[in-house]
Amino acid sequence: MAKQLPPDVRRIAIVVIVGAVMSILDTTIVNVALQTLRDDLGTSLSTIQWVSTGYLLALATAIPLTGWAAERFGPRRVWMSVVTAFVATSALCGLAWSAESLIAFRVLQGFAGGMIMPIGMITLAQAAGPERMGRVMSVVGVPMLLAPVLGPVIGGAIVESLSWRWIFFVNLPVGIVGLLLARRLLPHGRAEGRAAAAGEPTSKLDWRGLALVSPGVAAIVFGISEYGDHRTLATPLAWVPLVLGTLAVAAFVVHALHARYPLVDVGLFRSAGFSAAAGTVFLTGVALFGSMILLPLYYQLARGESPLVAGLLLAPQGLGAALGMNLGGRATDRFGGGRVVIVGLLLLLLGTAVFTRLGPDTSYWLIGAALVVRGLGLAGSMMPAMAAAYATLQRSEVPRATPALNVLQRVGGAIGAALLIVIVQNRIVAGTPPAEAFAHAFTYALVLTGVALIPALLLARAEARTRRAARAATAPAAMAPT
Repeated sequence: MAKQLPPDVRRIAIVVIVGAVMSILDTTIVNVALQTLRDDLGTSLSTIQWVSTGYLLALATAIPLTGWAAERFGPRRVWMSVVTAFVATSALCGLAWSAESLIAFRVLQGFAGGMIMPIGMITLAQAAGPERMGRVMSVVGVPMLLAPVLGPVIGGAIVESLSWRWIFFVNLPVGIVGLLLARRLLPHGRAEGRAAAAGEPTSKLDWRGLALVSPGVAAIVFGISEYGDHRTLATPLAWVPLVLGTLAVAAFVVHALHARYPLVDVGLFRSAGFSAAAGTVFLTGVALFGSMILLPLYYQLARGESPLVAGLLLAPQGLGAALGMNLGGRATDRFGGGRVVIVGLLLLLLGTAVFTRLGPDTSYWLIGAALVVRGLGLAGSMMPAMAAAYATLQRSEVPRATPALNVLQRVGGAIGAALLIVIVQNRIVAGTPPAEAFAHAFTYALVLTGVALIPALLLARAEARTRRAARAATAPAAMAPT
């Protein structure tokens, strides 16, 4: 039986989970309240959607700073600072008096929220080591996989029974508990990056890299979001940010390959194992988070359910993810992430195949059973892929690799959501019945999931080569006379 995580890692995991629940849940919980916000604040839907879009852009802008901040100030200090800022800006959001003030406060909240999850992942990865990353990521993955399920339920319940302001005020007690726990449980000291490993002073901030990668990633996310809203790349609001963002990120890659301590260490992608794991993270983000947005809309548009009921009907997926998380983490540590991800993606394919046959009266029992299978697939794909990426890293490489993995996951999710929403909208506008339109979009989700198998197979192959090399290296030592 696999050993339990050591006490120091469990203590860090508790704090990280509290922060992750708060930051990730806030991404999804607000979406169900946009209509209420529009009515109460007396504005248009195109304006109020910036409550979500502005938050996501700020989130994407802040993530690349994570590695440098962890090395310069230490994960504990950074985590407590950004959580404090998140709590304060959540209170400001709850006190907003207009749509413009709420959007401004949400942008500030996103800057703080973008660093909470990756800072926690850096702390856990360096404390646990590569041999325990499967179990560690299975712990961190719980809020990441359950947030899309629980967010609409919690948001719908708050909006229906209290006020939209409590969507933000609810972060205050959670954040305060997290700060009290962090003060007691998070380790002191700075993250050990490449500069520390080389015995050099903490590296300076890569200002040129920051000026390229943060605006570049934000522009790409914005362009993808506008593509989802306008259903075409012909609009300048979609293609101009996408082109400029892609050029900025490409320029950053060229810069990072020659910089001594770049903001994000793109040189890690020279490793076949890391590249395969990162590609799996990106493509599973496209497939998973894109399809996650479809079912709540199917329940509401094709079946006439309320946001709260739609959220509750997604609960079987959370059940499947919870059941598979611990098993997937232990299997990752024992067999390697590549093999586990392949099994997880096959389960996802099986569960998603049911949704390609959705109709206006498809049994909720059948959908629920498919959701359990999808939940098991979620548990066996996204976080094992992330764990496999960390397992290829040296301790000093973790701080600068973490932002890259988080950006890939975030951009992948944005692409998947925008692509599948456009497919549904175009079908409905063309006169296709809503249920049939969703079934058609899930066919694309099925294909995207299948494509994710390609880097997963490459990852399993790279891990097999690593294991063979390790056995070959230890064999002569074992045979040597004593």
